[in-house]
Amino acid sequence: MSALRMIAAHRALSTTKFALRESGRNVQPVRKFIPVAALNARSNEGTASSPSNGPLSKRDFTRSAVADAAAPAADPAMFCYQCEQTKNGTGCETVGVCGKTPEVSALQDLLLYRLKGLAGVSVYAKEAADITHPEADEHFNKAMFSTLTNVNFDEERFVTYIKDTNVYIRGLKHAIADAGVKPIEVPKVPWFSGVPHPFEWDMKEDSETLETFIDLGHQVGISNRRDLMGNDTLLGLHELITYGVKGAVAYSHHAAVMGKSNPELDTTYQKFMAFLCKPEAEDAMAVLGQALEVGKANLSTMALLEDAHTSNYGHPTPTPVKTTPTAGKCILVSGHDLSDLEAVLKMTEGTGVNVYTHGELLPAHGYPELRKYAHLAGHYGGAWYRQKMDFYAWPGSILITTNCVLDPPEDSYEDNLFTTGETGVEGVRHLAPKDFGPLIERAKELPGFSAEQEVEDGPTHLVGFGRETMLGAAPAVLDAIKAGDLKHIFLIGGCDGSEGSRRYYKKVAALMPQTSAILTLGCAKYRLLGQDYGTIPNTEIPRLLDMGQCNDSYAAVQVAVALAEALGTDVNSLPLSLDISWFEQKAVAVLLSLLHLGVTDIRLGPALPAFLTPAALQILVDAYAIKPATSQGAPMSD
Repeated sequence: MSALRMIAAHRALSTTKFALRESGRNVQPVRKFIPVAALNARSNEGTASSPSNGPLSKRDFTRSAVADAAAPAADPAMFCYQCEQTKNGTGCETVGVCGKTPEVSALQDLLLYRLKGLAGVSVYAKEAADITHPEADEHFNKAMFSTLTNVNFDEERFVTYIKDTNVYIRGLKHAIADAGVKPIEVPKVPWFSGVPHPFEWDMKEDSETLETFIDLGHQVGISNRRDLMGNDTLLGLHELITYGVKGAVAYSHHAAVMGKSNPELDTTYQKFMAFLCKPEAEDAMAVLGQALEVGKANLSTMALLEDAHTSNYGHPTPTPVKTTPTAGKCILVSGHDLSDLEAVLKMTEGTGVNVYTHGELLPAHGYPELRKYAHLAGHYGGAWYRQKMDFYAWPGSILITTNCVLDPPEDSYEDNLFTTGETGVEGVRHLAPKDFGPLIERAKELPGFSAEQEVEDGPTHLVGFGRETMLGAAPAVLDAIKAGDLKHIFLIGGCDGSEGSRRYYKKVAALMPQTSAILTLGCAKYRLLGQDYGTIPNTEIPRLLDMGQCNDSYAAVQVAVALAEALGTDVNSLPLSLDISWFEQKAVAVLLSLLHLGVTDIRLGPALPAFLTPAALQILVDAYAIKPATSQGAPMSD
């Protein structure tokens, strides 16, 4: 019996010690829970309260995160609430805060519906007929990734994704029939009424037009399922799985392009999406249990991605990164994909074109096999949401490798902007994988930085505190803890965004005493940069330690486990506080991994997910003591 089914059966879980094995061995979390009430009986409660943390109210959050997700207006143009910045903390109904149009939203909804069908048919083909289709698995990951916040806004690209999904579904069904195996069983569930079940639906090729797809997308979107399901809590938990899978398969895709893949994990993620199409998904506790299993799978995926990074580029080591211009032609590479950055570096070597990183690629400078390129000239700009200012002022060409991309302002830099992989913006040139010739030619046409703009001794960022470096420093850290020179460690990481409420994270870091250290990762680091935090007393260890990208949460967990073992305790008993800033679906996957491991007392913000109702949120509060990231609940007051 799974742990979450034990909740439903016994209303409580035993309190036990958190444990985790090192990478390469089995990950064995044993959760520490507070007794919780069964979720199904509280599906649509209007008020959440916690006996351990006090009542939750709108004042606890920067937006109305614990308010019921407001029912969409009559016939809204769209409905999307997958990201932290969703309008009014309830959902975008006319156009996405991200810039997503109702048409793109509908196409994404239809694509997700079809991917549920592909997931079910693919899993059935493997289990019932021993039929595998690696191309279909790869397509599933890529297409799911394309629906993340700020990845793709191109209608025609989504038409292609949907058509390709239909081809894979038809092909697998034919293969199953040719193997003499009976067709996949089509279960009956209420939230697919009015349109064929995802496992059953065979879209005809003559209906595959943009207009038809948009119309069908409106019929299978969240608003439609909300009406059919009649249970906002259950619907939100379904979306929790979907969003977690989106983030996890994005990491899986990042690893695959660097030669590291795991077919079993691919199948596991398909099983989660297929689960949402079955009667078992009517049980809210079963859905929550599956969401935690998404977190377990994502932990393995993040380990896979770490291996992809380090086996190709070496382990990160502390490296100062220049943030001022060098004279010459220039290319800016943004996103997360280290292999795309490497390809650009190889193709520009000896050409006189300098390459700079942007956004989540700042940690790339810590990898020995990337920083060996002399023309990797530095880092430019801030977090993703500032790109319209950063890119407007950039005097060269720009490559977006992964999220996040924003639609360029009219008559600005769109002629200098290129997308690749799963990213896409209408009107912006899209490049095939590693086909960066046009990007380089455009850089040569643009002015670049002049000699007058060059700055020799400007500010730098210190990156490269990866897992190996941190574990190597563990003895000094332990000595500092025992001597009282290091009394607390704060992890401030995740995503950044444009809201003023995110200044909370900078405030937390600035008010920390000298006897504390700050670990950071993801683009949340941009809230902390630009300030000298000094070193831990009586050591040469910087107080601010940049561990890398958001997926390097895995490395942070491993470091925490090593410290706990050395101190003879568990992770939840360490002098460690977690302040997590979330924005999109990769952060959802990371959060589910932390919850799967039983990590408690996480401060999450600026707002909690709009797709979680008070009843669903209360389960997480009761079980994991999740707190809002607000000044009222700031760690300084603990």
